[in-house]
Amino acid sequence: MQKVMVWKLLFREPCAGIKVIIMHIIVGLGNPTDKYQATRHNIGWDAVTRISDDYGIPLDFKKHKAVCGKGHIAGGKVILAQPVTYMNLSGESVRELMDFYKVSPQEIIIIYDDVSLEVGQLRLRTKGSAGGHNGIKSIISHLGTDEFPRIKIGVGDKPKGWDLADYVLSRFAPEEQEAIREALKETSDAVGVILKDGIDAAMNQYNKKK
Repeated sequence: MQKVMVWKLLFREPCAGIKVIIMHIIVGLGNPTDKYQATRHNIGWDAVTRISDDYGIPLDFKKHKAVCGKGHIAGGKVILAQPVTYMNLSGESVRELMDFYKVSPQEIIIIYDDVSLEVGQLRLRTKGSAGGHNGIKSIISHLGTDEFPRIKIGVGDKPKGWDLADYVLSRFAPEEQEAIREALKETSDAVGVILKDGIDAAMNQYNKKK
């Protein structure tokens, strides 16, 4: 009987009287160094910093090519991560994290910028293509699947005449700051809802056009 119960725990099948704890990894995409701090492309990094502050999870160690923190949200174990590989190689870090902590792609939440959404607009999804985002393209390549939860934060479409790379590496205008602060708060709250009630409940609550 004991061997059967251990086998079930390894494969995360619920057993009578035993609560199986599943860890989640929350990854915010961006680029390292001060040069890219607070740019549109680093909104994922900023979101993880906000989550760290809100839930009291210090980002206090560097491992798996990321700045990381370990703690709890909604009663569940979590790892917060800000990859330092630069955006185009984000999948290297995410793959290392997934393999080390032995989680599935469905237990990883990726937070990143989206130029197709208005500034501050959130869009939660359970899966999807890269949509031209190089960080997501790298993650899909390294994980071998596009079926992982993600929170997209709108940073606005590029103005006419702008190069896309220059635009996503620009900083938010003063009149956009309030919307971004609210979006970071909502992202932090949405993570709590995902871990407590599931991704579907979070999508119903946050996928609403402002």
